[in-house]
Amino acid sequence: MSDLVAGLGVALVLEGLLWALAPDLARRIVAQIAGLANSRIQMAAVVAVAFGVLLVWLVRG
Repeated sequence: MSDLVAGLGVALVLEGLLWALAPDLARRIVAQIAGLANSRIQMAAVVAVAFGVLLVWLVRG
């Protein structure tokens, strides 16, 4: 359980860095994503989840 909480903390730090360091860029990225088709967003999300699972699997063995 502590690994899950630590992982969520790292995710929040990484997400927050973009907004803290470059809020205008973050707004442009969000606007571009809003213009994409749902199928493209879903495919990117599936790829991100798969990559995350693979990364955890490789690191944690």
